Amino acid sequence: MIFGGNDLAKALGITVSADRIALQQSLSMMVLACRANGLTAIDGVFNQIDDAEGLEAECIQGRAFGFDGKTAIHPSQLAICNRCFSPSNEEVAHAEAIVAAFKQSANANAGVLQVNGQMVERLHFEQAEQLLARQQALAERSG
Repeated sequence: MIFGGNDLAKALGITVSADRIALQQSLSMMVLACRANGLTAIDGVFNQIDDAEGLEAECIQGRAFGFDGKTAIHPSQLAICNRCFSPSNEEVAHAEAIVAAFKQSANANAGVLQVNGQMVERLHFEQAEQLLARQQALAERSG
């Protein structure tokens, strides 16, 4: 599902600021609806084609809200969107450590472990596996 911020702003008669404060509840609700229904949540377009810094800020915000990606209206936006929504090397390394820890035979039935000084639960293991699967899919597409 793609968030139509421009359409929603028009329908509601609101002004959208750089922080998208007027849309934040709707952004959150859309991600919630997507997760509840097994859908991919894609953040809407960023209208200022020549504002790379603004695009990056909006991508970071969208990822923080839980969006899986962002639509682009110009090819110059693709690199920023891809970078912001791709797992970082640190995130991949952390996910690999979590998966490795839970896959050790001694931890086969563990519900909670300590990994790199953090308490991690089975839900973190599942998140780590999802992140690694997404990273693998991205690597296959670009390679």
